[in-house]
Amino acid sequence: MFEDSLIDSGDKLKTKSKYWMIGTFALNAAIVAVLILIPLLYPEALPKTAMTAMLTAPPPPPPPPPPPPPAQVVKPIKMVSEIDAGLHAPTKIPKKIEMVKEEAAPPPQVAGVAGMSGMGAGSGNGVPGGMGGLLGTAPTPVVRAAPEKPKGPARISGGVMQGSIIQKTTPVYPPIAKAAHVSGTVTLHAIISKQGTIENLTVISGPQMLQAAAIDAVKQWRYKPYLLNGEPTEVDTTVQVNFNFGGGD
Repeated sequence: MFEDSLIDSGDKLKTKSKYWMIGTFALNAAIVAVLILIPLLYPEALPKTAMTAMLTAPPPPPPPPPPPPPAQVVKPIKMVSEIDAGLHAPTKIPKKIEMVKEEAAPPPQVAGVAGMSGMGAGSGNGVPGGMGGLLGTAPTPVVRAAPEKPKGPARISGGVMQGSIIQKTTPVYPPIAKAAHVSGTVTLHAIISKQGTIENLTVISGPQMLQAAAIDAVKQWRYKPYLLNGEPTEVDTTVQVNFNFGGGD
C-alpha cells in the first residue's frame, strides 16, 4: 500500500513540475519581449542622458602633423680679396726676368722765410737764384682783426675809479642824522659817461637818513674819461660815501 502511494505521488509531482517550468518560461519570455518592444515603440520613454550617450558621435581624429619646412640651401660665396686678385701663380717660368726701377720722389718744397723775399735772383751774393730760389716764396702776412668794442658800459671796480676822481664834493652831514647819532657808509651804483660826469645814481645800501645827502654830493663829482682801446667809454661802477661825526667823506 505504501509503495502505491509513493508511486502515485511521484507521478503527480512530475506532472506539476513540468507545467510550472513551461509557465515560468512563458512568463519570462513575455517580460523580455515587453522590455525589448517598449523602447522600440516609445523611444521618448528612455532617459535622455542614455540616449545622448548612445547617439553622440565619437570625436574626429586629430589632424596629421604639418610637413617639415624644406631645408634652405646655402650657396657658398667665394670672397676674393684685392691681394688674391692681383697675385696669380705663373703658368710657366720666364727665361728672362726684367728689373723694374721706381722713380725717386721729388724733394719737398721748403717754405720761404719772412723777410728773405728780397734775396732772389740777381742778388749781389753771386749765387744763381739766391736764397729766394732755395727757400721759396715768402708767406703772406697774417692780418689780425681789431678787437670788438664792448657793448654797453665797462664794468670797473670802485677802487680803480677812485683814483680817476678830479672833482670831489664833500657831502653835508644831515643835522637830524647827527642828532640821532646815525653814521655809516652809503654804497651807490653809478654810471659814468664818456666825459666823466655822473649819469645815473641808485642806492645799494646804507642808512636811510644819509642816502639823500650822499646822492646830492656824488652827483657833483667828476672823473677822468676812462679809455678802453684808446677810446673813451662809459663805466659801470660803485661809489662808497662814509659818514662820521667829524663830517662826511
